[in-house]
This record gives sequence, structure tokens and C-alpha cells, in this order.
Amino acid sequence: MAANERAGAGEGLMRASLSAVAPGTALRDGLERVLRGNTGGLIVLGMDRTVESLCSGGFVLDVEFSATRLRELCKLDGALILDKDITKIVRAGVQLVPDASIETEETGTRHRTAQRVSIQTRHPVVSVSQSMRLIALYVGGQRRVLEDSAAILSRANQALATLERYKLRLDEVAGTLSALEIEDLVTVRDVSAVAQRLEMVRRIATEIAEYVVELGTDGRLLSLQLDELIAGVEPERELVARDYVPEPAGKRTRTVGTALTDLDHLTHTELLELATVARALGYSGAPETLDSAVSPRGFRLLAKVPRLPNTVIERLVEHFGGLQKLLAASVDDLQAVDGVGEARARSVREGLSRLAESSILERYV
Repeated sequence: MAANERAGAGEGLMRASLSAVAPGTALRDGLERVLRGNTGGLIVLGMDRTVESLCSGGFVLDVEFSATRLRELCKLDGALILDKDITKIVRAGVQLVPDASIETEETGTRHRTAQRVSIQTRHPVVSVSQSMRLIALYVGGQRRVLEDSAAILSRANQALATLERYKLRLDEVAGTLSALEIEDLVTVRDVSAVAQRLEMVRRIATEIAEYVVELGTDGRLLSLQLDELIAGVEPERELVARDYVPEPAGKRTRTVGTALTDLDHLTHTELLELATVARALGYSGAPETLDSAVSPRGFRLLAKVPRLPNTVIERLVEHFGGLQKLLAASVDDLQAVDGVGEARARSVREGLSRLAESSILERYV
């Protein structure tokens, strides 16, 4: 768990650092000016005692940051130190002396220093290569080359087209699941297929979100398209788990949170196997288990009823214990639940009836 938390923190720092150097930012403007000027540069994004201990020579500036100042100061030999908010240039012309025992795969002096400093200080470091004509970002030792927006957009648009296809398929299997829930014909295979597609869509969306961060202001349209495509995916993922994760029995203590975490940790290869997805949800994963009948608790379908608070959904599921009993309940039966008056009972009854009718029509017409 600690390793996962460290990895998550590292990904968060990388994302924040990419955002700081994305197109449209003053820092990216300055870096591109340095690149065009053929001077190269080494910039540490953050100043503390650890960074200061690695500094030799140079001079203290403590002046307001600007792209033009960055460009001019990179003409000097040595590195620049910025504050963590990238609002000030703290020092310039500094020689950085990191621990030489820190392993690095880089060969150039500037890049080796950048990688070692990023590992030792935990601050992002940017290296502008004069000879290779590239800007590299180092975060905790990880290296990320900053590409031109056109190249990133090309890959992002391909990923977006893939996401659209997967989302269409998700809508199909989710619609089929709804119809099967109404008819009480759901199997573990049907649930696993929906959970699989939800996870696939979620992962592609995460990849596109990374492109959005890298693109900065150039990724605004992509961000809007992404938000529209994945609206409701995360809540649907949790609702499926709440409906179908088996009740704890004996030594088995599977919870909704555990199931969602296990799904998240499946490799791309494992995600292609429905039996593995079923195992993550809490089923045995044996081939014959996939054809076993299961019944939903009703969270997913009740969430589709307009203006129905989560607290009322919880009480309805707890009172009736399953979707089939909910579908068979009369207005009077629904009113017996705490917090459900006559008006809300009629709304639930009519909402479930409409959902049942539309699901069956979509499946068979």
C-alpha cells in the first residue's frame, strides 16, 4: 500500500510539473526562447535547504520571473533556481553538485545533473539541450521530453477516437444489463462485461487527461470533449460494484472499495479476461461461475430515477433488499420506507416503470 501511495504521489508531482511547463505558461514561453536561442539551460523548480546545499557559486537574484529574464540568464554558465510557484528567479549562474553515487542513465553532463538533482531534492528539474534541440523534464528521476503541441494533439485525437468507440460499446452492454436486470436474467458474465468496459473507458480517459495537462491552453477543446464522453462513468462504476459485489461471508471480507481497487490494479492483459474481472468483483473466477445467475440490489437503476436523493436510495435498497422486490412494490409499499412520502413513492414507482419499459424496448425493438 505504501508503494502504491508513493507511486500515486509521484504521478501527481509529474502531472503538476507538466502543467507548470505546458504551452501557454510563462515558463514554457521562456524555455522555448532558450531553445530557439541555442544556449541550453538547467532550471530547478523549487528552492529549499537541500537545493541550497547542492549549489556552488553563482549569485542571488530574488527577482520576479519572466520569460525574457529566463532566456537572458540561461546565456550564463550554470543553473537557475526558481521558487516552487515559479514567480521568482532566486539564483542564477549556479553550479549544481549532486551526489555522484546516485545512478543515472543519462550521458550528457547537463542531463546527468538534472536527473540526479531531481532524485536528491524531490524538486522538478528542466534541462534544455542545445545540441539535441529538446526540453526534458525530470521529476523524481523520471524523464519526460516536452513535445510540440501538434505531435501531442495527433496522439490525443487518436486516443479520443478510440474512447468514442469504447464508450459506444459500453453504452450497449450497459443497456443490455439494464434490460436483463428488469427480467431478472443477469449472470456474472453480464456484470463482468460492463465492469470491464467501464474500466477500459476509464483508463483511456486517464491517458487523454495526461495529454490535456501536457497541452496546457492548447488542450481546452480536447478537455471539453473528454468531459462530455466520460460524464457518469465513474459513478456508474461504483454503482455496478454496489449492486453486485457479493455480501461478505465467512473469511471473505470483500467490500465495494476493495473491488474497485482490485479492478484498478488489473493489468491490461488481465482486464481482457472476464474471469479475472469477475474475480476482482469478488466471484470465484472459475469458467462455470460466469454463467451463474446474480441479482442486483437496485442502486444502479434507482440512481436513474430523477431527483431521488442518495439517502432515500439507501433506505429503499435496505428495506426491499433487491431490485425485483422494488419493481414489484406498490406505492403503498414504497411509502412504508422512512423518508418516502406519497409524492416521492409515486415518482419512484413511475420512474422504475418507465425505465423497465424503455429498457425492454431498447433490447427487443
